[in-house]
Amino acid sequence: MTEARPIATERAYPALKREYPADFRVDDSYKASLPDLQNGPASLIVGARAPIQHVGISNFRLPIRYQTREGGEITLETSVTGTVSLEADRKGINMSRIMRSFYAHAEKRFSMGVLEAALDDYKSDLESLDARIQMRFSFPMRVESLRSGLSGWQYYDIALELVERAGQRLQIMHLDFVYSSTCPCSLELSEHARQMRGQLATPHSQRSIARISAVVLGHERIWFEDLVDLCRAAVPTETQVMVKREDEQAFAELNAANPIFVEDAVRAFAAGLMADPRIGDFRVVASHQESLHSHDAVSVLTQGETFAQVSLDPSIFAGLRA
Repeated sequence: MTEARPIATERAYPALKREYPADFRVDDSYKASLPDLQNGPASLIVGARAPIQHVGISNFRLPIRYQTREGGEITLETSVTGTVSLEADRKGINMSRIMRSFYAHAEKRFSMGVLEAALDDYKSDLESLDARIQMRFSFPMRVESLRSGLSGWQYYDIALELVERAGQRLQIMHLDFVYSSTCPCSLELSEHARQMRGQLATPHSQRSIARISAVVLGHERIWFEDLVDLCRAAVPTETQVMVKREDEQAFAELNAANPIFVEDAVRAFAAGLMADPRIGDFRVVASHQESLHSHDAVSVLTQGETFAQVSLDPSIFAGLRA
């Protein structure tokens, strides 16, 4: 029979203080003594001694002020993603500096100014070659109904991105635009049934979404409202906010006047983007979330090197939910 041995209680469970020391104050010497594993030597690197293109934070939220085209301002809850590159011989970065940079500028600047200042700060603080900041928010615009005179707030998912790579900076704006797409083929087949057999038939249409990503050129500002207007002009069947019967009838007429395949949609958006001198490279990703099929119809159109890609992100279309 194995002999039972007493547990060395004091050695296994040292008598540590268990109350939170609310009155403890940190001085400079104590701060200097704190371990900093993330910024430790290269000998602590785990895995491949390889450079990292992006390392940082995602979904850090705070209120940011934005200017409107009419000259006003609006404060919106904003989700921030901030990353920097990391050289192969560095263990890691101090991620809290990214958040501190935003707090230092968020209350005294507007949107793009916050991006520029924060990027300058944390690129310098973290001694990084490349950096990227993205701010995501939902931007409200008041939209008039088609015929009833009612109006309501339409919300647009927008992201602003500032990228510095190899010493060059790019400003990119992303916009999700939700619209109705009536299938041209279904419309013609419905009319054929009416004319040839006196059979009532309705064309199928569905809520659809396009994500517009555009490089903003530096010579003239493009407002959020400008990009929304560009999308409305390209595909006028934007979904409605406030609707009475006369508006519903008008929307049916508007859809019949603008039937559109997903291929047509991306080309229509592209035509508007190409015509705007404030826009450089761009990408249009569209998803028509079918009411006829059990799958979606999708399309991607890019112009320029910024968004050129060989491989598709597996979630590129899954992220588009109208």
